[in-house]
Amino acid sequence: MTFLLLIAAVSSTPLSSIEPSEPFDVVVYGGTSAGIAAAVQADRMGKSVVVVSPDVHLGGLSSGGLGWTDSGRKDGIGGLSREFYHRVWQKYQEPDAWRWQSRDDYGNKGQGTPAIDGENRTMWIFEPHIAEAVFEDLVAEHEIPVVRDAWLDRDGGVEKDGNRILSITTLDGRTFHGTMFIDASYEGDLMAAAGVSYTVGRESNAQYGETLNGVQKKRAVSHQFDFPVDPYVVPGDPSSGLLPLIHDEDPGTDGEGDHRLQAYCFRMCLTDHPENRVPFEKPEGYDPNQYELLRRYLQGGFKGVFNKFDPIPNHKTDTNNHGAFSTDNIGMNYDYPEASYERRREIIAEHEQYQKGLMYFLANDPDIPDDIRSKAASYGLSRDEFTDNGHWPHQIYVREARRMVSDFVMTERHLRGIDATPDSVGMGSYNMDSHNVQRYVDENGHARNEGDIQISPGGPYQISYRALVPKETECANLVVPVCLSSSHIAYGSIRMEPVFMILGQSAATGAVLAIDHETSVQDIPTEALLNRLVEDGQVLDLPDSTSNRPNVSFESSELDGIVIDDEQAELVGNWGISSVVRPFVDLGYRHDGNEQKGDKAATYRATLEPGSYEVRLAYAPTSNRATNVPIVIHHANGHTALTINQRQSPSGPGPFQSLGIFRFDGESSVEIRTEGTNGHVILDAVQFLPK
Repeated sequence: MTFLLLIAAVSSTPLSSIEPSEPFDVVVYGGTSAGIAAAVQADRMGKSVVVVSPDVHLGGLSSGGLGWTDSGRKDGIGGLSREFYHRVWQKYQEPDAWRWQSRDDYGNKGQGTPAIDGENRTMWIFEPHIAEAVFEDLVAEHEIPVVRDAWLDRDGGVEKDGNRILSITTLDGRTFHGTMFIDASYEGDLMAAAGVSYTVGRESNAQYGETLNGVQKKRAVSHQFDFPVDPYVVPGDPSSGLLPLIHDEDPGTDGEGDHRLQAYCFRMCLTDHPENRVPFEKPEGYDPNQYELLRRYLQGGFKGVFNKFDPIPNHKTDTNNHGAFSTDNIGMNYDYPEASYERRREIIAEHEQYQKGLMYFLANDPDIPDDIRSKAASYGLSRDEFTDNGHWPHQIYVREARRMVSDFVMTERHLRGIDATPDSVGMGSYNMDSHNVQRYVDENGHARNEGDIQISPGGPYQISYRALVPKETECANLVVPVCLSSSHIAYGSIRMEPVFMILGQSAATGAVLAIDHETSVQDIPTEALLNRLVEDGQVLDLPDSTSNRPNVSFESSELDGIVIDDEQAELVGNWGISSVVRPFVDLGYRHDGNEQKGDKAATYRATLEPGSYEVRLAYAPTSNRATNVPIVIHHANGHTALTINQRQSPSGPGPFQSLGIFRFDGESSVEIRTEGTNGHVILDAVQFLPK
């Protein structure tokens, strides 16, 4: 078993050259991508800076296996973040970078955009060692001292005078004095030790007026079981107990808050190139029964095991979670944010064992379908990656830990442009994305996952400087670009590595201006901050950002009559969720994915006073929709069957198409089916309008 946090210390600068009592203008805690961006920016603005890093390797997830960049809109990425991807592009211009594969053979597939953007001289998909080399180049070129394997003494290692940090001390007794401090760690350890307010887990929807926060059972349709899978040790016998990795707790009520976390995993760098492949070995403590639920799922016909073996150069992958049972170790990380270093090591080791065991299981277990087992066995760890750690990633994917609670909190409402975002210091654009949080037994006695959300904010959005600084009464010289002040669901979009580098640079800019203006990080001149960021290439807004576009969705609560949104519909099968095509009612709409025709259906029920009602159906049209969607309206005189062409624009108003006028008396329903349809079937809202 590899214990990732107990590795030998290395330093860019010999420790003897750094006097612990030497004061720095800026002390950065954390060698993540955000931490390195912050340090480089501080240096470029003429300040002395030191990086105090618990990790030996620089770059966090960006050099720890996450090479298939979750970038969203590339035109929203500027400054040092874009410079990083330009430097990656430069590395791959060198012929010896293509050791196991030619550039032509690799192709140019990226996440929604080309991997290699020759016109803009950027590259968004890369190998871990290339990313790490870029971060090492940056600190070497700027002669930034980096003290590695340096762990904050979380119990007494933060010295403060009132609301200002004077110094931080590591577990080995070294002390670093500074004028300004930046917590760039994934866990927010410095922030917490400095007495700054924070939260862990999911807020309720009610807390900030959101719709996607808290427990998510009904919306958890992605990375979900596609068909019933029995969760009991003896199938069909609840008294036999549950299989491993299934909670025996009530998952909670949709929208209510809890202290659970979205799952962690390692982003493995695998290869099927024989000369560079290290076969999967049986890990110590391997127990195939841990994967019995997956065995049943595969034997039932699941084929998506390899859907997130995303290709990076040289016949390698960035392998991420995909499906109902995959690399995410669901429910096994709840105490990680607040845990001691020792307990975190245990959690990390357990995740490593789980994931190594998973790969060994897929490649070797005789009950795995032959096509899946043989393909899994063709992969292995990349011999030339993570060479000092058994070819295993040195960074676990801490998707979320602590989140600061400041005077300003980024929420879903800011991302969607409903509420204004002041003092933008960068942009995000990725889906509001939470991985699954728990696995439980549903009301039908089947295994079910809870927590997965993947909903677009509707376009690129601004991120406020106010979310990077604590309440001034708590700390006046600390900036927090990673564990920033954000709700759980907003953080699900913000938490991407390009954004962390953007925010790291902006955090350092704010810290340096606070020094120059002899003020707190909260009171720096906003105009000076924004001007400097623009000068340094940051993108602070885009013409089509959510703050610049009208909210063209329709709120069901403001419509006439009785409106049943897709959220309230009774669903059969797993329906995807989208908000790409506007207009729509409330948050978006559902679609059948143009698959499993006949196995998916929806029923909208309403209790109506006796009388005549016009029935309207809302849907978002585009060219991939079905032209023959079957609809059955159950009314007082029986039922009426008809079909709708969802490629045609509704006659209005807005997204609504009239289906006719019918008489209703009490219980009424509209049923939408998918059998025989020739494209995507869309579910949005049904409106009953009295006539």
